[in-house]
Amino acid sequence: MIREVLRMGDPRLLEVSKPVQAFGTPELLELIADMRDTMAHLNGAGLAAPQIGVPLRVVIFGVKRNPRYPDAEEVPDTVLVNPVVTPIGEEIEEAWEGCLSVPGMRGLVPRYAKLHYRGFDETGAAIDRTVEGFHARVVQHECDHLDGILYPMRIEDMSQFGFADVLFPGQDLGDE
Repeated sequence: MIREVLRMGDPRLLEVSKPVQAFGTPELLELIADMRDTMAHLNGAGLAAPQIGVPLRVVIFGVKRNPRYPDAEEVPDTVLVNPVVTPIGEEIEEAWEGCLSVPGMRGLVPRYAKLHYRGFDETGAAIDRTVEGFHARVVQHECDHLDGILYPMRIEDMSQFGFADVLFPGQDLGDE
């Protein structure tokens, strides 16, 4: 089922989410199915449970070759529950981000270039990956939602934040 995505300004987006206690439950599987439907409907690269009003530590993400992300490498479809993200090194990269909860806008956001993340899929199977580039950016963006952080809060130069159609005239960038 496609769910409503909360928009910046909704106080629920600023809450710290709670860990999932049980895997493979009908409730968790239904939540993930709704997240997939919602993300696909909106052409997103990822979605966090808090974005649909569920304060649990669950994110999904994945990017195939996509005209909205012409320079982005593919990111495998992933369900990540109770993630732990650890930066590797000090290297920071800035790149433009959008968000389904901040529709129509883009900002230049600094993120760690390389990181290690671990957690579980919906059945409780362990996930353990070391990633870099766009994959690392997507993970950081989605996991920030679990701690009540929206990407505009990470922007260092507010002159690099604005409406996508003004910043990038003529480009269809979608929202996330």
